[in-house]
Amino acid sequence: MSTAADLVERLLDGDKRALARAISLIENGDPVGGEIVADLYPRTGSARVIGFTGPPGVGKSTLIGALVRALREHDRRVGVLSIDPSSPFTRGALLGDRIRLSEHFLDEGVFIRSMASRGALGGLAEASLQAALVMDAAGAEDILLETVGVGQAEIDVVDHADTVVLALMPGSGDSIQALKAGVMEIPDVIVVNKAEHPLTDTMVREVRTALSLGPSGDWKVPIVKTVAAKNEGIDELLDAIDRHRAHVEENGALENRRARNLRSEVLGLAAARMRRELEAKVGEDPEVAELLEQVVNRQTDPATAAARLLEHATDG
Repeated sequence: MSTAADLVERLLDGDKRALARAISLIENGDPVGGEIVADLYPRTGSARVIGFTGPPGVGKSTLIGALVRALREHDRRVGVLSIDPSSPFTRGALLGDRIRLSEHFLDEGVFIRSMASRGALGGLAEASLQAALVMDAAGAEDILLETVGVGQAEIDVVDHADTVVLALMPGSGDSIQALKAGVMEIPDVIVVNKAEHPLTDTMVREVRTALSLGPSGDWKVPIVKTVAAKNEGIDELLDAIDRHRAHVEENGALENRRARNLRSEVLGLAAARMRRELEAKVGEDPEVAELLEQVVNRQTDPATAAARLLEHATDG
């Protein structure tokens, strides 16, 4: 069994198997995974983290595959982290390592990993940022996060990425839903993929209208048309991502965004661990079971019961 120190040493030497093992330990909540992140954390902060979100079927995986190809042409080392729906049986990633990214599997400059969302409403696994940190320390210059296509609930991708790309597709009802204000406030770059569709220009006009109704800032969100399957528009997408990066570096927004992201990660991890502890108490503590039974019998309302449960947990 490899120790944390051994895995860290191998990982820093570019061993992709050590990187894969470290992420597995993190995802499974193994204490060794925590040791690895703690050891590597001072070496992180160099990678550019780009989040991809959007409805199912818009071609995010194909888009990312084409972007990886473009980044590799610039000799950039790339990590890809795909957050997949969880299997209800194994709690693993249903889609596995993405088929559409298979052309990059043998490239030493690319590391691809799928992680299970395990029911996380925002489409990102609890351990996703920790996995991204390990990729960062292992030498990735660009880390591409692909989230589950669950629409508006994907807002938490903002808490993980330096640049957020929203992918849409013309002629899709799901894409129209994504135009709602809560989602349109997320992206730094918008991609209309499958742009050979006859309704592409209509989609672009709808997106521009939706953006005009939102808050105005010093960054004008670019809309890029792509046909990822044919590698069309990918250079323009990469240019938009590069321009956003330069913009947030120049005005100091990058450091502020990263500080906010890390604070959110700390609070998210703490909340997830508190929830697990509370759920464990439900099965073991007769007082908690009785409290929940009172809610079921309409003797105590849920909000009052929640307050009592928190008091009970902190007292215990």
